[in-house]
Amino acid sequence: MTSEIATSDAALRRHLHGLPGVDAVGLEARAATLGTRSIKTTAKAYAIDLAISMIDLTTLEGADTPGKVRALCAKGLNPDPTDRTAPRVAAICVYPDMAAVAKEALAGSGVHVASVATAFPAGRAAMDVKLADTREAVAAGADEIDMVIDRGAFLAGRYLQVFEEIQAVKAACGDAHLKVIFENGELATYDNIRRASWLAMLAGADFIKTSTGKVAVNATPPNTLLMLEAVRDFRAATGRQVGVKPAGGIRTAKDAIKYLVMVNETLGDDWLSPDWFRFGASSLLNDLLMQRQKLTTGRYSGPDYVTVD
Repeated sequence: MTSEIATSDAALRRHLHGLPGVDAVGLEARAATLGTRSIKTTAKAYAIDLAISMIDLTTLEGADTPGKVRALCAKGLNPDPTDRTAPRVAAICVYPDMAAVAKEALAGSGVHVASVATAFPAGRAAMDVKLADTREAVAAGADEIDMVIDRGAFLAGRYLQVFEEIQAVKAACGDAHLKVIFENGELATYDNIRRASWLAMLAGADFIKTSTGKVAVNATPPNTLLMLEAVRDFRAATGRQVGVKPAGGIRTAKDAIKYLVMVNETLGDDWLSPDWFRFGASSLLNDLLMQRQKLTTGRYSGPDYVTVD
């Protein structure tokens, strides 16, 4: 399928622009309806633990230090020091120069090291720089690479350039999994998000990711639902399963549970696993822990119950 489609910009354009147009009103209505589903207390407890296990606990700041990364790793390994039954997070996500620090801190734990790459967050760099960025992160121990696409190239219709960049980064990843970030807030239309989803999956993405968390519009229920539908349709067409990672702006347990309901209703149990669904977040874990303790004890903790990241 890929060999037939990715022969030229014209061939890719025919395929991507031949995808069904997105009914924006219908999409937003479906997302809103799914967000109103209520779940019972036992299901809520399960959903909270599942959401914790799906978090890519993230620090992507210019002021990051080895000490801050080690502290974040410690929190990811043992989110609630007062309750050892709290699950570990899926991964710790850092810049490439901090990947080795995270790898050492997480050694033998099963928690993955994720690293952003390819001139994150703008993606404005020469291809050899993007590939060097990726190889540096993998060499330092990253199990997963979160790359950003060249949104300028995509919006200009240079689909083959974006496709080939994703393929090249995927090759540079070696055994590491590749998450491809679209920055949905900059793609402007739902049709573009659907096209970017298919383009990335055709190029070999293991995950598709909504956003960097560095712009005004990040993950939203409608744009995430659109991506969930894309991975569903892609598996039906190709037999290959691809994961989804909403990132940016998901801060509360209530929001996280809405996303899990959306995954369950759209994709079913096949995607309800950290192997296929992740939350990119820095503060979400705190609220999940607060709500988890409320379910356990019947009351909320004081403000010092969780660490402030």
